[in-house]
Amino acid sequence: MSQTPSIASVDHRLHGDEAAALSGGRHENPFGVLGRHRADGGSIVRAFRPGADRAEVIDAKGAVLGTLEPGGAEGLFSGFIAGDMPVHRFRFSHGDVTWEEEDTYRFGPIISDLDAYLMAEGTHYRLYEKLGAHPREMDGVAGVAFAVWAPDARRVAVVGNFNAWDGRRHVMRKRIEAGVFELFVPSLPRGEVYKFEIIGPHGEILPLKADPAGFRQELAPSTASIVDGLVEHDWQDAAFRAKPADWQDASKPVSVYEMHLGSWKRGDGDSFLDYDALARELVAYVHEMGFTHVELMPVSEHPFYGSWGYQPIGLFAPTARYGTPDGFARLVDALHQADIGVLLDWVPGHFPTDVHGLGRFDGTPLYEHADPRRGFHKDWNTLIYDYGRTEVKNYLVANGLYWLDRFHVDGLRVDAVASMLYLDYSRNHGEWEPNIHGGRENLEAMAFLKETNEQVGSQFPNATTHAEESTSFPNVSRPTYAGGLGFHFKWNMGWMHDTLHFMQEDPINRKYHLHHMTFGMVYAYSENFILPLSHDEVVYGKGSILGKMPGDWWQKFANLRCYYGFMWTHPGKKLLFMGGEFGQAAEWNHDQSLDWHLLDHPEHKGVQRLVRDLNTLYRGVPALYENDCDPQGFEWVDTSNVDQSILAYLRKDKHGGAALVVCNFTPNVHHGYRIGVPHGGFWEEALNTDAEIYAGSNVGNMGGVEADEIHANGRSFSLSVTLPPLATVVFTPRRAKAEVVELAAATSESALAEGVV
Repeated sequence: MSQTPSIASVDHRLHGDEAAALSGGRHENPFGVLGRHRADGGSIVRAFRPGADRAEVIDAKGAVLGTLEPGGAEGLFSGFIAGDMPVHRFRFSHGDVTWEEEDTYRFGPIISDLDAYLMAEGTHYRLYEKLGAHPREMDGVAGVAFAVWAPDARRVAVVGNFNAWDGRRHVMRKRIEAGVFELFVPSLPRGEVYKFEIIGPHGEILPLKADPAGFRQELAPSTASIVDGLVEHDWQDAAFRAKPADWQDASKPVSVYEMHLGSWKRGDGDSFLDYDALARELVAYVHEMGFTHVELMPVSEHPFYGSWGYQPIGLFAPTARYGTPDGFARLVDALHQADIGVLLDWVPGHFPTDVHGLGRFDGTPLYEHADPRRGFHKDWNTLIYDYGRTEVKNYLVANGLYWLDRFHVDGLRVDAVASMLYLDYSRNHGEWEPNIHGGRENLEAMAFLKETNEQVGSQFPNATTHAEESTSFPNVSRPTYAGGLGFHFKWNMGWMHDTLHFMQEDPINRKYHLHHMTFGMVYAYSENFILPLSHDEVVYGKGSILGKMPGDWWQKFANLRCYYGFMWTHPGKKLLFMGGEFGQAAEWNHDQSLDWHLLDHPEHKGVQRLVRDLNTLYRGVPALYENDCDPQGFEWVDTSNVDQSILAYLRKDKHGGAALVVCNFTPNVHHGYRIGVPHGGFWEEALNTDAEIYAGSNVGNMGGVEADEIHANGRSFSLSVTLPPLATVVFTPRRAKAEVVELAAATSESALAEGVV
């Protein structure tokens, strides 16, 4: 007699519509019919495996528990197994080919009841630990747990090479309470590509969708997600992260090097440097240049390289253009070990309309606002998130926290905040709808930004958030409990526009425009400001920063050095886009490397050395940073010399120390120019942007000037100084100079001298 239990007379087959729904890939509850289902005296077992012509149920050791009968639809097998059935698997055959598979539909739920509750409530701030594709074990079996939010979908299936992209094979379980579809796919390894096949609410099959919470994606132009799981890196940055968050404190120096990973420097054959190559070359360079931070333009996966990352689809996936998520983690770790903080551009304001992305994800306006007056950007042809939808807000907040958590990023610079805050942003009359109070503010977006900043502060107290907000919206960098949006810093776009406007004027006309250089102090303390010379100022026909400077070749560089001296001594933290530190002559081109060969010329090398020395001076003289956001830290000395376009001001620290800054915005040299100072003694020339080492004319003050007890500018003491042409000169009392010398000695010139770049 056969040892295989006989098929009982129980009606185990599926018939009619249900079998047809399975065969057609439209069954909405496969867990209700496939897998094992207890019945009197045993279990009904069903499997759906297109391509097989025979199916057996086996135990963990391969012993046959029963043979399933085909029937009801092609690829559908069913049978009754008498008695208590142990953990089972399937053995399928097609002709002479036999293989074994785990029963996908024997595994229980993935999302816990608490997870589902928090998701529905919109407070699951570690959403990335549940959504996406997570390699794990269930019931001792290795595989991948998938979960995706698609509340209005009739059916969702995960598809990939592993199932021949057949949406009938791995239909997911719907958790109605959270609108999430989930499935554990056994025996699936890392590295498999996948997408979701979704049937919308009206029965339509949608274009295949990448995973909104996917942690890795294919290299563009391919668009599938890749099974990778949360990044697991052996972090070596404990010492860095254990330090107080100096950059969060507005009284600490912050000097940011903004960069685009794909065009900072290229490799052989104009290839991208990967994350590991960047970790070797970028880290050494930024350290030598003395910047406290790098700010990376968005690294979230984006289908169009020309968007520079500002139209992302894979919000949880570091772009594959430069390597793997592990590689990105190694880059951040290397920067931290060099004592450099990492800020990440983050784009929660909009997303592109690519069919594999978030647009009409489940057949409805799910992530985007349904009303095009609030859900579509005409300027960028992108969709706008529905900030009023609980789950969407949760998704975005959790994404911001994800980068701080899994990749140890130190801060988020939020892109295009103004476009989020105003309902009438770039819209004509009649193209926008007021809020419930009749105003133009997007109240839901404001609530989202506040919640993000509150959660960052609560969960990652050392991290910072930065707003690129281009209007006069009030209290952007004030705490939420005080009525603000809760950012730590705001980009000072007004200062940038005003000062660049002034610098582009011919020096002979600058006397008519000097107010552009002083107006920033009228509102300098209304926010915690960062002074940005960002990528936006060197694209779309604007040329380079150097190219904006007037005059002949020498004067262009002199103007640029003078401007940088003004910027680094003006209240506010600093941000400079890559290439600006050596006077890139051409407009930024994302399709090629910066023009590093320019460093063969002394003028460009001089600008580079100046920026390094400005960072050294800035970090070494507390007067230049301690009171950046406090009016006690700044005092005008002379703004009256409009005809000669000269400005003088004091920067003051919290302990009585000071630095005197004098800017001469014309090519005229002034000898014996008298400037008032707060006390007597010797004032050293701590930095002169016209120095010979910067390729200047080397007009200066022979190391410094002794203060005279001669009244000037309302002060009892004054200096008689020589003002170089088109230059900024910084004087510090001798007692402050020692700090500068000590810091400069600690900064090796080896990398620049040896040509790191």
